[in-house]
Amino acid sequence: MKTFTTALMATAVLTILTGVVYPIAVWMLARSIFPHQAAGSIVVVGNKVVGSSLIGQNFSSPRYFQSRPSAAGDKGYAADNSSGSNLGPTNKALIDAVKLRLKNVVESNPGTDAHQVPIDLVTTSGSGLDPEISPASADLQVARVAHARGLSEDQLRQLIAEYTRSRSVGIFGEPGVNVLLLNLALDRSTASHSARAAGMHGGTPGT
Repeated sequence: MKTFTTALMATAVLTILTGVVYPIAVWMLARSIFPHQAAGSIVVVGNKVVGSSLIGQNFSSPRYFQSRPSAAGDKGYAADNSSGSNLGPTNKALIDAVKLRLKNVVESNPGTDAHQVPIDLVTTSGSGLDPEISPASADLQVARVAHARGLSEDQLRQLIAEYTRSRSVGIFGEPGVNVLLLNLALDRSTASHSARAAGMHGGTPGT
């Protein structure tokens, strides 16, 4: 009986320490040191939440840079259903999906050869929520976005350079471009360009 009581008390104490005290302590520490990240790295524009810089989302308009494909959820990018396809490289369903994505990328970016398409534009990530694409994938989309926006390709390449994350500590991982942040910067750049053009003609955007 004494052994049982001791075991029960140890279980109760460890449950409180590891299941209550420790999580709360870590949460409070994270909130004080990294408040933005601890709150989900939420991105707000004009008092409206437009997404998280840590979670990818779909951009279908030709005016925007498009994200890496997602297998998370039926429609993809489901934050509550993070997952990859788990299909092997010889799986017919995977091969057919990659072929279809490749066809769509080539068709939506005129002048692009299939051999130029980076692998991350036609395959999903392990999480299905990757918020980044490679700099090469962003550069491939420059001509389409520039044409749709009426901006120069040099302007877009400058934006891509500004929003390209380098390797961690200079050696780990690969450079990446956050698609949501890049597209928000693209909207601001377009608005600024329209305002300057309107000013040159003595008017305001939309008039």
